Amino acid sequence: MNYGIAFTPLVPSLVLWLGLAGIVVIAAVLLLARSRGAAIRITALALILLALANPSFTREDRDPLNSVVAVVVDKSPSQNFGNRTREAAQAQEGLVDALKKIKGLEVRVVDAGQADGETDGTKLFGALSSALSDVPVDRVAGAFLITDGRVHDIPANAAAVGFQAPLHALITGRKDERDRRIAITAAPRFGIVGQTQTITYRLDDQGVTGQSAKVTIRRDGEAISERTLLSGQTSSVNIDIKHAGPNIVEIEASPLENELTPVNNRAVVAIDGVRDKLRVLLVSGEPHSGERTWRNLLKSDASVDLVHFTILRPPEKQDGTPINELSLIAFPTRELFQQKINEFQLIIFDRYARQGVLPIAYFDNIARYVRSGGAVLVSAGPDYASNTSIWRTPLDSVLPAEPVGVTEKPFYAHLSDAGKRHPVTRGLDGSGSEPPRWSRFFRTVDTRNVSSPPVMTGADGKPLLLLSHYGEGRVALLLSDHIWLWARGYEGGGPHLDLLRRMSHWLMKQPDLDEEALRLQVKGRDLVVVRQTMSDSVPPVTVTSPSGTTSDLTLHEGEPGEWSASLPANELGLWQATDGTLKALINVGPTNPKEFSEVTSTTDMLKPLAQATGGDAQRVLNGSGVELPRIVPVRSTSIFHGDGWMGVRMRDASVVKGVGVLPIFAGLIGLLLLLGAFAATWLREGR
Repeated sequence: MNYGIAFTPLVPSLVLWLGLAGIVVIAAVLLLARSRGAAIRITALALILLALANPSFTREDRDPLNSVVAVVVDKSPSQNFGNRTREAAQAQEGLVDALKKIKGLEVRVVDAGQADGETDGTKLFGALSSALSDVPVDRVAGAFLITDGRVHDIPANAAAVGFQAPLHALITGRKDERDRRIAITAAPRFGIVGQTQTITYRLDDQGVTGQSAKVTIRRDGEAISERTLLSGQTSSVNIDIKHAGPNIVEIEASPLENELTPVNNRAVVAIDGVRDKLRVLLVSGEPHSGERTWRNLLKSDASVDLVHFTILRPPEKQDGTPINELSLIAFPTRELFQQKINEFQLIIFDRYARQGVLPIAYFDNIARYVRSGGAVLVSAGPDYASNTSIWRTPLDSVLPAEPVGVTEKPFYAHLSDAGKRHPVTRGLDGSGSEPPRWSRFFRTVDTRNVSSPPVMTGADGKPLLLLSHYGEGRVALLLSDHIWLWARGYEGGGPHLDLLRRMSHWLMKQPDLDEEALRLQVKGRDLVVVRQTMSDSVPPVTVTSPSGTTSDLTLHEGEPGEWSASLPANELGLWQATDGTLKALINVGPTNPKEFSEVTSTTDMLKPLAQATGGDAQRVLNGSGVELPRIVPVRSTSIFHGDGWMGVRMRDASVVKGVGVLPIFAGLIGLLLLLGAFAATWLREGR
């Protein structure tokens, strides 16, 4: 119950103030003149003025509201080091029990700081703000943080905390902890394939000085360098970018004796390899309708540097025109196929036949170029089945099929069983219907002695597109010269851009298009293992987390030729996967995770803010066990900590359930008061 007096004036406030001033003046005159009965007259006037003010007695029925205290428990990865998890659990249990014993106090417990692969560092104050978001400021009794002290979202000052109550920190871990880590000071995100990039790093030791360590550098799991560094020393390493896509570089230091954790002894940098320019040589044997299809495709790709020659006048053509009157460029065969052949990532023969332009020795150069890692694509027409076919050269050793003739009949191209799995042809738009929603071809080259399964078939199920490996290189054979019908939109056209672009990039060893590959991907908070294969089944994959925990995953087929499974990416750092043959690496999180930059526990980070709010930061370990300070309810002070105790600020917030009002000058009570005043005045005057 709360009691009080409320005024609801019957006249404007100005009239009341003027009346009060008049009464004061009259009272002063009467008192100075020592007039008899002055007190009675003044009292009567005051009662009249009070009646005009219309006072009332009030009574409020209130229900008290609980004060609210938040307990934020740090669940970040650094809490897994040593015995911190156990210490935090014991501290939480003891603290919550002590708080619940305080009458009128509501306790809210929230876990925070969990690693999700996206958040960098321990974030506790965001969770604290969310836990108290529905609580008015005048009901907050305080907050307790159970953490190792390494918090990365500490507000700048006490006002930014969001409430006027004590903030306390209970710190897990020990004072004498030591740890070693590798810190990346400079690292590139991209690198040109075939060039060198530099990574700069530093060896940091916490809790000790003057120690040395052996540092091992690995690229894609293979050791490439070893050196010895002293604590605090900075060094650099040059990394050759061997391939397109992620080049995973690990820098690992030997363990420090009795260190807190070896997890941060290793730093991981992912450098995406990109090709400066993909040099492509396109040789067209003669002008024809499909020539422009290849040229438009390759010229539209900004990453491709195209060199295109069309044989307009072979050496055997003699028409009497003087050489000095011909506006033709001589084909630089020696420069292209002997001196600079290894500078090209892809050589395309488009309806090319032996015409005396390229000597036989140059075809032998091309075969050696493929064996050593180059790529050749043959877009074949009737020329491939003729007596002047490039099959009848040393190039036959790398070509996947021998021509035997030409079939002239309309047909729809189909994906073979292998083609449905192959990343070059899998999921081509329109391939799912029967017949495919593509225009027809009208000519195909018949072959025999096919060395690899076709990914596309043509008339009567004969091979139409062959993709094969030879040595370190790759070869593609397209057995029809009517791909230009798709480009022209004949009968609706077809997915020529997707097909030709994928085929070209597969030949140039784009990692995403490899037939046999194991990949790791991060999607949201999950780590996805993807196995690309041409087989009907895949073995289980063993995944190793940054902390060394292993798990076996059984993959499930999604699209044909692609198997996958996922697991939570609940740790920051390098994840590895292997199926016994292939291996994949991926770094989850930033290059230098804040969570692992400094892992020794400390009270220094939170103590200034805690003391600014009247709280304190103290360790929970005392000797060999967890010992908490006494929790004390406090009402009227700005200091909420002392020797062996921590306080919470108890609030007096309440909610009104009902209000009672009793007017003083209304009804019989007011009438009696006024009549009594007038009667007293009359009696005094009557004397």
